Amino acid sequence: MFLDWLSGHLAAYLSRQVAQHSVPTSTYEALEKVIRPGDILLVEGNTRISVAIKYLTQSTWSHAALYLGPDAGFGTSENGDCHTLVEADLEFGIRTLPLNFYRNSHTRICRPVGLDKGNLHMLTDYALSRLGQRYDMKNVFDLARYLIRTPPVPARHRHKLLSLGSGDPTRAICSTFIAEGFQRLRYPILPTIDSIPADDPNCAHCIREHYRIRQTSLFTPRDFDASPYFRIIKPTLENNFDFRAINWADL
Repeated sequence: MFLDWLSGHLAAYLSRQVAQHSVPTSTYEALEKVIRPGDILLVEGNTRISVAIKYLTQSTWSHAALYLGPDAGFGTSENGDCHTLVEADLEFGIRTLPLNFYRNSHTRICRPVGLDKGNLHMLTDYALSRLGQRYDMKNVFDLARYLIRTPPVPARHRHKLLSLGSGDPTRAICSTFIAEGFQRLRYPILPTIDSIPADDPNCAHCIREHYRIRQTSLFTPRDFDASPYFRIIKPTLENNFDFRAINWADL
């Protein structure tokens, strides 16, 4: 009971805003027009826990949400906004919310390639089955340590400090929750690739690649950005961008 009480208070503390949102690199209207079911929406957060995640992962992105669209059956807000995103929130656990929740945030769309309706249905069923489950509070305690004192660790080794996830399937951090959904589809994010003999009698030196799934608790939001299997979608460029149409101010 005491641990739950302490975790709740720590979650509320870490969820408080400590900085202004970065300037979005596209309009909300452009984002809404371009985003598709199955896309990952990365967010540059502005809370205390966002500071820790961005420092440890050396990345702009501190949060990830899965967009499943208006047909996912997530319902609507009190003001009638359709819930199209699902995410693992520090205070509220796995929840749904409308896309305009991140209207004023700096975001990036990471798009998986080749998903069909069956894949999207599996992702939606998976997300619905996880709604209401808690954020992994072990991860919260891990991250909170780095807000007290910044460890003097070289940038290339900071990712090794992350001990994300307790291994309890009823708890999830934002990126772990999404990574598990994609790995159920056998869709790669950043798999471990081993080179093994090809067993080709006509080619003694030939090798073939063998993919192994990484533990989902090791994934962070930046991994979707770094993955070679997700296409980066920039809404401004997708909407018939023409640099000649820019109204430059004369200096």
